[in-house]
Amino acid sequence: MTNPVDHAPATATVPVRRSRDVPLLVERARAGDPRAVARLITLVESGDETLPRIAAALAPYAGQAQVVGLTGSPGVGKSTTTNELVRALRARGHRVGVLAIDPSSPFTGGAILGDRVRMQDHATDPGVYIRSMSSRGHLGGLSAATPQAVRVLEGAGCDVVLVETVGVGQAEVEVASLADTTLVLLAPGMGDAIQAVKAGILEIADVFVVNKADRDGADATVRDIQGMIALGERGPGQWRPQVVRAVAARGEGIDDIAAAIDKHRGWLVEHGELRRRQEARAAAEVEAIALGALRARIGSLREGTHLPALAARVAEGALDPYAAADELLAAIAPEASTPDP
Repeated sequence: MTNPVDHAPATATVPVRRSRDVPLLVERARAGDPRAVARLITLVESGDETLPRIAAALAPYAGQAQVVGLTGSPGVGKSTTTNELVRALRARGHRVGVLAIDPSSPFTGGAILGDRVRMQDHATDPGVYIRSMSSRGHLGGLSAATPQAVRVLEGAGCDVVLVETVGVGQAEVEVASLADTTLVLLAPGMGDAIQAVKAGILEIADVFVVNKADRDGADATVRDIQGMIALGERGPGQWRPQVVRAVAARGEGIDDIAAAIDKHRGWLVEHGELRRRQEARAAAEVEAIALGALRARIGSLREGTHLPALAARVAEGALDPYAAADELLAAIAPEASTPDP
């Protein structure tokens, strides 16, 4: 595959830092201009009014990249593993995009976007685009803008998009709905042996990576995970999660991780699961956008008199909250109503 960066047109040198010209930005992003990619993601993150036009311009390129999610507890080595995976993918000639989500302050909204520091090895590689994104209080280990940012990187010609989540707990599993393949990283000595018998994050893994496998307890962690997998119920032909050992800090086991991702990709294609996951991802996107629009309308009602009047009637017992919700929905979406309790 020809790397578009190597053949970027001369016009790609024109400053685009403040541009809101969507066709121009998309054209330059397709040509491999990292500044155009950065500008598009910035517009996406800020919820700019150009967002619908950006989505429309990028729609023809949807589904062209392999999306791989990496998640796990803080300190398990997600960034180091991501860094080494980028190196392995580039050795194959793939163009790679990385979205690294960092937690943000609940008070200031600021974040230390550490992955730009950790992944300096690839800073000058034109075939790699790395973007750190603040979670901005969004739960689930991702940022609300992550799905659209993935679309930007697909449109920019990335063959593989790696999405590294915030260091997550047991219930933060949103990455599984975004990625084609989800890697859950664990490390010996971090309590993961106990987590292996709990519901939550370990149930979303397509591939388990036991990182820092040179430490004591690695064998026990692998056995615990394999035991959990053996207890799971699977029908004929269903995917059985792979367990891979790695020492990412030394680059060990990275080829095995890449091979496990390839194997899962092959299974997805063979069983039609890839298409199903892409459609499920699109459905979640559409639903999130629709719910966001409804919340905006509800917010505008708060500034008027309708919602306060309904709230007053509920507070005084003149109206029940379900009936009030029906009235509110009728004001913003006439065909909608609340389900029966």
